[in-house]
Amino acid sequence: MATIVPYSHVLILAAILFLLGAGCAVARRNLIMILIGVEIMLSAAGLAFVGAAMHWQQLDGQAFVVFIMAVAASEVAVGLALIVYSHRRTGSVNADDYDLMKG
Repeated sequence: MATIVPYSHVLILAAILFLLGAGCAVARRNLIMILIGVEIMLSAAGLAFVGAAMHWQQLDGQAFVVFIMAVAASEVAVGLALIVYSHRRTGSVNADDYDLMKG
């Protein structure tokens, strides 16, 4: 017998994940940890969309999750390329040293 998770529990979990990701992105100075925080926030948004799609029996939320995953993949690719470039120039992945890429 399958149990159904209430929609409010899915939203609470998504909110907790989003707040944890935002806290990680704001509090850390390491660029890789900032990227991980943004990824957690995108995952929380995807969880909320899937929960809403299941609650209202619509597939629109699941389609949005596919787009969120595409944005997350491109964000990671570009972000990691910038981090590798910054590390080669400065020798660190500290966000405070990241302003050296100016013109």
